[in-house]
Amino acid sequence: METFNIPATPSLMKEFLRQMGGTAVIDGGLATVLELHGADLNDPLWSAKCLLTSPHLIRSQVHLDYLEAGADIIITASYQATIQGFEAKGFSREQSENLLKKSVDIALEARRIYYERWSKSSSGGTGDGRILKNRPILVAASVGSYGAYLADGSEYSGCYGEAMTVNALKEFHRRRVQVLAEAGPDIIAFETVPNKIEAQAFAELLEEEHIKIPAWLTFNSKDGVNVVSGDSLLQCASIAESCKQVVAVGINCTPPRFIHDLILAIKKVTTKPIVIYPNSGERYDADRKEWVENTGVSDEDFVSYVNKWCEIGASLVGGCCRTTPNTIKAIYRALSDRSPAAPGQK
Repeated sequence: METFNIPATPSLMKEFLRQMGGTAVIDGGLATVLELHGADLNDPLWSAKCLLTSPHLIRSQVHLDYLEAGADIIITASYQATIQGFEAKGFSREQSENLLKKSVDIALEARRIYYERWSKSSSGGTGDGRILKNRPILVAASVGSYGAYLADGSEYSGCYGEAMTVNALKEFHRRRVQVLAEAGPDIIAFETVPNKIEAQAFAELLEEEHIKIPAWLTFNSKDGVNVVSGDSLLQCASIAESCKQVVAVGINCTPPRFIHDLILAIKKVTTKPIVIYPNSGERYDADRKEWVENTGVSDEDFVSYVNKWCEIGASLVGGCCRTTPNTIKAIYRALSDRSPAAPGQK
């Protein structure tokens, strides 16, 4: 029962946030929850492996659980899904493209089921622990960086080598972005962007005639100053600011302790909504392919940051790696004093 009409144009995010009362909640870790439910993600496809093995987990145990925890935006299981990655597994080009479309279809189906549950509930609310509200819900199609495809931790270093140019990155991502855009999401989420050249590649792709969809760009940082490659965050955010199809700019998969200063830095160069979804603060070991330091913050500590982030400029807040529906429910409660416009209200 979808009663909201938000056009897929560069005004999408401003209209969405207007209807939401100024702030919105993004979902949390996808692979984290899949592993909690027994999925084995030790594979170059990582979470995208579940598009093949257990799509029901993505739909019911990730997307739906996050919606019922209060998320207003759910992000598809396509972060590490690439045509090149699927072809390396023996799939044809057509099969690979269909798997990309499937990631969006699963999220759209979860949204439909959520609205059906809301319409069947007698009063909505949270009586059984589920948050059932008639509100705008966006589906964001995830596009991970080239480093994510390499599956060697390069998205946490941004070191691609001199041969990887803006044009080469555009060629790598172009068809993937086009297929995802045509599958019907509301927005593209370019996530964990580690360097300036990939930001430029994404911005240029969004300006191409056959790829016309709103997007956000989120970068990651390991020092609270620059993006992980060492490139200037101000320069990277400025690239996003200059692209009219980019409707929000921000940070993901970065320790919470760095977020305050990063928001203030981004505000210097952008007038667009700021999107923030940090990890829990733990460190990822790319060689061992696991989170190795118990340095993350608790859900309670994580959420203690949230209102401050919004006070200084963040409009969209969620979680990344090592966060769960419990984290998102706590964020929702922290922002529960927001007052969204009623359906159809102008």
